[in-house]
Amino acid sequence: MAKESIKARERKRAKMVAKFAEKRAALKAAGDYEALDKLPKSSSAVRLHNRCKLTGRPRGYMRKFGISRVTFREMASAGKIPGVTKASW
Repeated sequence: MAKESIKARERKRAKMVAKFAEKRAALKAAGDYEALDKLPKSSSAVRLHNRCKLTGRPRGYMRKFGISRVTFREMASAGKIPGVTKASW
């Protein structure tokens, strides 16, 4: 499980990206790269990293569900994810 500070930092970055998205797009369209340099670094979408919503695990992220593969398997086995069943043939 990731430290709470790491998860909080990622949430803060996501908020900042959303806040500056419109302004950043307008500056890019205008070609004003000097003004883009003056915006906060963390307002760039490139700095975001997908993390599990429950544990904060950075690797093995399943985009469709928003959780890591480990958490997905636990929840699927417990029947907590609708429409997902264990394969058997």
